[in-house]
Amino acid sequence: MNRILVIATRQIGDVLLTTPLIHAARRRWPKARIDVLGFEGQLGILKGNPDVDQCLATPARLGFAGAWRLGRQLWRRYDLALVSQPGDRAHLLGWIAAPCRSGLLPESGGSNWWKTRLLDHAVTSAGDRGEVHVVMEKLRLLEPWPVQGEAFTPVVPPPPRPLPAELGARLRPGPIVVHVPSMWRYKQWPIEHFVKLVQGLLHEGHQVVLTGSSSPRDQQCIGALRAEVHSPDLIDASGQLDFGQLVTLLSDCVLYIGPDTSITHLAAASGAPVLTLLGPTNPQRWAPWPVDAGRSIHIVRHAAMQTLNNITLLQGPQECVPCGRAGCEDHHHSPSACLESITPDFALAQAMAIMAKPSSRYAS
Repeated sequence: MNRILVIATRQIGDVLLTTPLIHAARRRWPKARIDVLGFEGQLGILKGNPDVDQCLATPARLGFAGAWRLGRQLWRRYDLALVSQPGDRAHLLGWIAAPCRSGLLPESGGSNWWKTRLLDHAVTSAGDRGEVHVVMEKLRLLEPWPVQGEAFTPVVPPPPRPLPAELGARLRPGPIVVHVPSMWRYKQWPIEHFVKLVQGLLHEGHQVVLTGSSSPRDQQCIGALRAEVHSPDLIDASGQLDFGQLVTLLSDCVLYIGPDTSITHLAAASGAPVLTLLGPTNPQRWAPWPVDAGRSIHIVRHAAMQTLNNITLLQGPQECVPCGRAGCEDHHHSPSACLESITPDFALAQAMAIMAKPSSRYAS
């Protein structure tokens, strides 16, 4: 296999969780060219990744003319296509790109009959209610070409980059990084909970740095918190940092707190102690991947609190947790009672306990 295409046509967090597969492919074929095909705006998380030769960005909506151009560009350009998403388009692109294909299939689907015929090796995905983490599931795409002696396959973050000088001058050693916004309401821990949590952290003498993008959604969430919390120890770094600079910030923080979002996965990969708040999301599938995680890592499906190396997960107490749905009403703008039931007092107590551990950075 001299030329390999990894197809990762999903969001930023999903692309990041594909890096163990890319890293394993690089170990298996160290001299091969490995390119990654994904959506425009979602591949920046791979910038500087030593395992990737080139990122090929495509619009999320191609249209007939765009599909024709992309197909001509990819036609049998590669020896192997690793299709890390079960969607129809990803599989068609894999067939176009390479004569040998290994790909994920949904557990059930009307298009599985033709996808199976296109694949030389198929891995069945159990979906969001399954018990196999997506990292391990993607690694199974390389089963026909095993790498001997590989016990640990990391999520690979971008290389660190210097922080803006003004922000770097304001930071004390070991700040707490808090990521407030989620893309969708059903993953959004209530802003009023974040307000109480941040107030508690500031009261304990910690410096808190807020992260997020410059998007209207992120700025709305962060602005609502800043309207309620006023302190010189609260720093808003949202919209100022690229992924490499975020890695620098996260690598020095004493704790990161955030919901189920791509930056939480990035924090975990950067080695930060992570406290994450999960609602309907199934941690067996989507928990942030811990550092030094082996293939025997055990994630409990439902627990009020569980710790996996540098990751601590919090979940609500309801018997339906995790449902794997988009909130109680199963749509992006739905409330999630389980997520809202995680109280800020409980989250603050867990945060203080993590920082008090002797193994924690800057622990007293």
